[in-house]
Amino acid sequence: MNTIKIFCPATIANLSCGFDVLGLCLETAGDEMIIRKSDVKGVRIIKIVGADLPLETEKNVAGVAALAMLENVTNEFGFEIEIYKNIKAGSGIGSSAASSAGAVFGINELLGRPFTRKELVLFAMQGEKLASGNAHADNVAPALLGGFTLVRSYDPLDIIKIKSPSELYATIIHPQIELKTSDARSVLKQNVSLKSAIVQWGNLGGFIAGLYTQDYDLIGRSLHDEIVEPLRSVLIPGFDLIKQTALENGALGSGISGSGPSIFALSKGVATAEIIAKAMSEVYNNMNLPYEIHISRVNDEGMKVII
Repeated sequence: MNTIKIFCPATIANLSCGFDVLGLCLETAGDEMIIRKSDVKGVRIIKIVGADLPLETEKNVAGVAALAMLENVTNEFGFEIEIYKNIKAGSGIGSSAASSAGAVFGINELLGRPFTRKELVLFAMQGEKLASGNAHADNVAPALLGGFTLVRSYDPLDIIKIKSPSELYATIIHPQIELKTSDARSVLKQNVSLKSAIVQWGNLGGFIAGLYTQDYDLIGRSLHDEIVEPLRSVLIPGFDLIKQTALENGALGSGISGSGPSIFALSKGVATAEIIAKAMSEVYNNMNLPYEIHISRVNDEGMKVII
């Protein structure tokens, strides 16, 4: 196989109670990439459609991730990458992660899969480091592995994949403003109180238990952010009203998707997810604020080959 086309899914990170350690993979939103072998060694990004991003390998998250991977394998050829962006940069649903994870996944396929999907996470994290200044895995892990992922440890890297309850759906609304992850991180405090930490890790434990037992009420009770949301929500137009509207229309819980400005809601069943989407849309329509909205099941497969 000399050429491969892949689907690179969008993701929701943090999920209120799991800052930098929890994420889920979406089914209906994502980028596409075409990667082919080249006689010229190294990595070249030859085309980007849908976004104004650098073609220079060392300045592009896909290029950086790919180079990190190739440092750990011997091969006699190089790679050319085409990126077709459908996830807007700074949207909060894993735009940089889709590119970083897509690059290493596609090249790994062309090399005959020398690395497992879990092993690819470490390389994809280098793209995230370029994008945000921090090598976090809460987006790239679910993009590669699918389902929900919990980063139990970063040193050493230890990732647990958790299958989604079958009726769990996500609704995501993206106000058409860009919020860079690095800027959203700049408002965070480096220290938190013991009281807040106790509340947060209780909710994280409850959320994981809810996934394993398919207890939708427990999942909803656990979708609470004691630490990050109060600081970041002020950067997002209409956040409090959107969240309140989602809850009033049947959401199990709602919060900031990644670093924002997208806002997510989880619900049981597609019918409720559609009701929530309509109600969220009305809020931004009344504010005359342009937006995109997505409804998606949790994607348990993650990255996949299209051709």
